[in-house]
Amino acid sequence: MADDVSAVATSETCTEVLSRIGDAVITDREFLEQVLTAALARGHVLLEDVPGTGKTLTALAFARALGLEFSRIQFTPDLLPSDITGSHVFNERTGAFEFTRGPVFANVVLADEINRAPPKTQAALLEAMDESQVTVDGTTRDLPDPFLVIATQNPVEQEGTFELPEAQRDRFTIKTAIGYPGRAGELELIERRSERETKLPTVEPVLDAAGVRTLQRVPERVSMSEPVRGYLVDLARATRADDRVEIGISPRGIQRYFEAARARAAIAGREYVAPDDVKRIAEPIMQHRLVLTTDARIEGVDGSTVVRSVLDRVEVPPVDP
Repeated sequence: MADDVSAVATSETCTEVLSRIGDAVITDREFLEQVLTAALARGHVLLEDVPGTGKTLTALAFARALGLEFSRIQFTPDLLPSDITGSHVFNERTGAFEFTRGPVFANVVLADEINRAPPKTQAALLEAMDESQVTVDGTTRDLPDPFLVIATQNPVEQEGTFELPEAQRDRFTIKTAIGYPGRAGELELIERRSERETKLPTVEPVLDAAGVRTLQRVPERVSMSEPVRGYLVDLARATRADDRVEIGISPRGIQRYFEAARARAAIAGREYVAPDDVKRIAEPIMQHRLVLTTDARIEGVDGSTVVRSVLDRVEVPPVDP
């Protein structure tokens, strides 16, 4: 893929990626676009859903469609930070300690059931997610480029789990869920399984690592007019003024919102961000970054409720096409 790839070519490539993933995962396109938006924005994804909805398959399908190296880390209560980053192992032949890379050294890392590991182990991903590097025994090592973490957590069976702290949730560009497929989708799932001998479907790559890096540069050329920028900032600031919110969107969250909005426009094949781009990704961008008051949580209010309320209150700016 050429470095000067056009908006139309970007959209066509993204459509092909989504199509191949859609052949493997039974879900709606909007969900797949949200995950791809995070990938183009150089962000990370938090998937919160019940078991058996295809979270692991989604991560694997994305890695294969993008032609990237995939790694899975199963988070458990006894998982250590070194189990993620790697450690130095003594080599009897050379008489020296050599660094053995952990599973975080991959392009797409699935952090499965991240809330089952203790906070110290969860924190091992922070440097990796923020700076695409890890530091072990005082030595800093770069992670592969591109680098995408897709973390999953189960919203039920909370006994023995460790809730992600606010600072770590803020590191995820997008939080979303697959949800149950409709009846037609589950019938299609059975039909697909009956037509092949293997349990996992094959996904042919559309790109490679170099192609993904080129695709990630496209949003940097996407413009956002002043009225749309103001709309995005006003939406984020409105969360701080909501009585149900103790801590609203941070300045870092606003930056991630801006980056994701430009990525969303690039996927749509446009060189500018429309207000609809800002609205469509508002919920997956902001819901997990809100810290609600105790009264709000008791009343059953969640981040999505607040975001939808903010979208209703903040006026959409008129923008010339």
